[in-house]
Amino acid sequence: MSALSRAGDWAVEADGLVKTFGTNRAVDGVDLRVATGTVYGVLGPNGAGKTTTINMLATLLRPDGGTGRIFGHDVVKEPQIVRQLIGVTGQFASVDETLSATENLVIFARLLGLSRAEAKAKSVDLLERFGLSEAAKRPLKNFSGGMRRRLDLAASLIAQPPLIFLDEPTTGLDPRTRGQMWDTIRELVASGSTVLLTTQYLDEADQLADRIAVIDRGRVVAEGTSDELKASVGTSSLQLRVEDPADTELALRAVEQVLGVRAALSPEASRITAPMADADRVTDLLVTLREAGIHLAEMSVQKPTLDEVFLTITGHDAAGRNDQDQKEGVHA
Repeated sequence: MSALSRAGDWAVEADGLVKTFGTNRAVDGVDLRVATGTVYGVLGPNGAGKTTTINMLATLLRPDGGTGRIFGHDVVKEPQIVRQLIGVTGQFASVDETLSATENLVIFARLLGLSRAEAKAKSVDLLERFGLSEAAKRPLKNFSGGMRRRLDLAASLIAQPPLIFLDEPTTGLDPRTRGQMWDTIRELVASGSTVLLTTQYLDEADQLADRIAVIDRGRVVAEGTSDELKASVGTSSLQLRVEDPADTELALRAVEQVLGVRAALSPEASRITAPMADADRVTDLLVTLREAGIHLAEMSVQKPTLDEVFLTITGHDAAGRNDQDQKEGVHA
């Protein structure tokens, strides 16, 4: 019986995962369930604990608490088996920047035990699959960021793992290359792989993930489908800025009372954001503000963004988390 057939329906099971760096609890009791044959998104800002969680599940970091299982295999007790079942992007360190893409892939394939002919065939196939055939003979030092990201993913697939960890695979890519990566990820799942994807982008999770965990300050603060998460912030969000900053608190209370939702202030306390589930109530809100003598400098309605999701679920903005990364000592 194969490892996969013994594992049941879960590609990933995490229960109470904890990781500390000094006094910082980077991951603080994370629970995850990733069904086989799906894309699972882990959504959160820099410093939320996404990468640290991935590194524990990929056997790159030892958990300080809790358990992790990949297709039923414990990441601490059975790391060698787990490593045979996974691929991780971001690990691809080229053997030599002056070597071509083909030469680098062949070397990695040979290190994984493939014969010379198998390694060459696998490299050609992967470069074609990722749209890199024309650049196959170019040295890596001449690759663009997007080409390099696709080559990273190609390298992680040499062993054809059933589970692939993609840690922010499209950060910094242009829209066209980002779309190509999305198509590639969809193809991976269509061909039988399971993907656990970390991202800072709500639209990326929306496009790709069957289920999404929102992680913040080392904890899972919400979990569900994209539609379920967006329902928590409404189909759109209302943003207001009052003319007189002294009226901000009064306006905030009016928003919450009239709309019947939880509102939040931007970090600089100049803008009020609230989910807008019922557009008719906005008219009532404007009347209430006018009767209270509160004048608006600005009002807009926008589709939900990552910040709106975080403002609603956590009560704080998703930005400004880089300080946490620096304290942690790793990119989390």
